Amino acid sequence: MTDTLSAGPSLEQRLARAKFRAWHRGTREADYMIGGFFDRYAATWSEPELAWFEALLDADDVDVMAWALGTQPAPDHLAGSLLTAMQRLDYVDIPR
Repeated sequence: MTDTLSAGPSLEQRLARAKFRAWHRGTREADYMIGGFFDRYAATWSEPELAWFEALLDADDVDVMAWALGTQPAPDHLAGSLLTAMQRLDYVDIPR
């Protein structure tokens, strides 16, 4: 018998938590940027991509937005193809 409590949360549970954290950042601008990115790309993520996003969620909003806008360099552990996708900003749909 395996102990499911020690196995940790499933990928689906982690995605649900990440979605909540992405859309509840504290500012509307960060919610749209980070939450919109999650909504656009998360359906295709495997564990490594989700781990990257969880690390991104641990950063301050001001830093994440600066990395996405390209006004500040991202730390090495967050640089790469997912950050490049975030920098396109083609996923931000601001309702009027």
